[in-house]
Amino acid sequence: MAVVELSKDSFESTVLGEGIVFVDFWATWCGPCRSFAPVFDAAAAANGDITFAKVDTEAEAELAQAAGIMSIPTLMAFRDGVLLYREAGALPAAALDDLIRQINDLDMDTVKAEIAARGQEG
Repeated sequence: MAVVELSKDSFESTVLGEGIVFVDFWATWCGPCRSFAPVFDAAAAANGDITFAKVDTEAEAELAQAAGIMSIPTLMAFRDGVLLYREAGALPAAALDDLIRQINDLDMDTVKAEIAARGQEG
């Protein structure tokens, strides 16, 4: 599957939908971002059932600010509208593959029940 470009208009509808979505916040001037791009693109090509998306923090500065992006690249992973992973820094291919496997293997009913229980605690 091709990597999709997200904007402030398409971000929310993409990440809050069903399924798994990985979002790479990046900029053209960022060396680590350029190093991570082929790793991200290869993962997208190998995992056609997952949405891989990019946000250009220069073109979408308002979205990057709203998402609290402080350094790039920052990778976020969502499943069924739930943010499960958020970390700055370029991942090596093996680490990204492992993260994809972990997100895919999660029991989302359990995750959503834990979120609901935390919401009632406080």
